[in-house]
Amino acid sequence: MASYTEKLTLGISKILESSPGISEVKFDERAPAERHLIVSWEQRNSCFLPDDLKNFYLMTDGFLMSWSVKLDDSTVQVGSMVINSNSDLLRLGGSSVYALPNAPTLADLEDEPEEEGCLEQPHFDSRNVIFELDPCSSNGKVCLVYKTSESGGAASDPEIWFLDRALYWHFLTHNFTSYYRLLLSHLGLPQWQYAFTSYGLSPQAKQWFNTYRPITFEATAVPEEPDTFMNKLDPNRIFKSKNKTPQTKRKLPPAPAPPQKGNPGRNPLGSGNPTRK
Repeated sequence: MASYTEKLTLGISKILESSPGISEVKFDERAPAERHLIVSWEQRNSCFLPDDLKNFYLMTDGFLMSWSVKLDDSTVQVGSMVINSNSDLLRLGGSSVYALPNAPTLADLEDEPEEEGCLEQPHFDSRNVIFELDPCSSNGKVCLVYKTSESGGAASDPEIWFLDRALYWHFLTHNFTSYYRLLLSHLGLPQWQYAFTSYGLSPQAKQWFNTYRPITFEATAVPEEPDTFMNKLDPNRIFKSKNKTPQTKRKLPPAPAPPQKGNPGRNPLGSGNPTRK
């Protein structure tokens, strides 16, 4: 029978423990969040948690799993999977980092025009309510984004977005369940969220991806960038130039006609009888 840890991690913990090179897998088992604390969070932030995230907190108040590899004589942590607890689901906003009235805010940075045909990006103003779901080891932030509905209130179905270190937004999934599977399938590899950006992974992150690839992977989920960690080389195209046939084909010389029966001594180079010595 599968253990609690194996069920909660969808079997990823067992896969990591049996993988070569991985020396240590840590899982922080947490108690469920109390229901009245979840209700208090919703009242305080004027937002209803989506059902899948609420059920997750009622099963475990947050999530933390990490794994390490042994290099020479030292152990180095590589993977880290984090989901903030309900009490640490804090709001990100446009409040000033200084006490001065004219100090800059995060909303002042949003002067980039949005591209047509793309999802509307989050904003650090009254239009959106944003909460930090995963600190991403200081490589950015995965956020739970409530967009303003047509009635003026926060939408009941928030989206999951990635905010990189340059404060650019990148869409990840439409709901928490999809993001949770995405987190586990990428094994918490360093900077894995950048695989869903236009500029892709760093060289160091690519090395870890080449060593420990995600468990499952949807090719359509990652932008078609030539510099991503995926090997996009098509063998048929690579060797296509070598297999090309010239437009004018050389004709092979016809095979010599076999000698006619009944005249074996005929000279094949001409008419008449063969020369006798």
